Amino acid sequence: MSARRDVALVMAEFAYSERQACKLVEVDRSSYRYDPRPDRNSELREALVTLARQKPRYGYRRLWAVLSRRGHDVNVKRVYRIYRREHLAVRRLKRKRLERAAPVNALLAAPNQEWGLDFMCDGVASGRAIRILTLVDGYTRECPAIEVGVSVGSRRVTRVLERVIDERGAPKALRCDNGPEFTSRHFIAWCEERGITLVHIEPGRPMQNGYVESFNGRFRDECLNASWFVNMVDAKQKIERWRIEYNGERPHSSLAYRTPSEFAKTCSEPTSRMAANPPAPPVELSGSHDGARGQGSATPRKTGAPLPAARRRAGESVATGGSGGMA
Repeated sequence: MSARRDVALVMAEFAYSERQACKLVEVDRSSYRYDPRPDRNSELREALVTLARQKPRYGYRRLWAVLSRRGHDVNVKRVYRIYRREHLAVRRLKRKRLERAAPVNALLAAPNQEWGLDFMCDGVASGRAIRILTLVDGYTRECPAIEVGVSVGSRRVTRVLERVIDERGAPKALRCDNGPEFTSRHFIAWCEERGITLVHIEPGRPMQNGYVESFNGRFRDECLNASWFVNMVDAKQKIERWRIEYNGERPHSSLAYRTPSEFAKTCSEPTSRMAANPPAPPVELSGSHDGARGQGSATPRKTGAPLPAARRRAGESVATGGSGGMA
């Protein structure tokens, strides 16, 4: 608009023609001659703005429905264009999400290196909901405990962990999500007192706790979906029987179809055999060659343990040049 005003000023003050004035101000002659069309949405715009101020939480579709009832025969897309042009969009509160750095996936090489924790939900015949705490060793895939209850808080979680630690030792790390049971002051303090590293996964990233999530899938498919729990006692008994079967009888595909208990036993066998039978110190052979091809003499040198009688006789025969006393 200011450019058109400048053209009119040049034409009036300096007696320039329209062509000369437009060339001087660098405005196209068609733009100078443009006659704006009348706003055919003025009445609709006024009604829309007034209604939006009265109902600030209404979206454009709801406002269009109200306007249609009031006699405005317009398309919803036309209402949307005016709605956006007047900046009438409903303000949406941005959800505050907990932000955590992605945890480092540790290379598991021994039992009790890292345990995974998670919760599941189910119900009994009366319709009462139950919560289930699952615990999985990430290396051996064993399930040391499954806790079933109506309410499983952080203190109950630590009691279950203390019972398992008394049976098989403490883990080096615990991997869990950001639930209130695992982020409470009591649980964090309990882990710090025992020197256990607490690894929280990122919110909305259950795959970062993959071992326990895989276990939960098998647990849901083979036990929870296949069982009918009459009451809480019946649920605890059936779930405990399935846990024992999972550890001792069910072949695990990622363990070469061995059971978790068999795999855990093979992990501890090499260490126990080495402690029971320490290796004998090596025996070195020292000798001098006489320059002949492949011939020489060698005598055993003791480095700790005595040689057997057969090996002593063999060494003596080599040292004397063989049997027969040849000089």
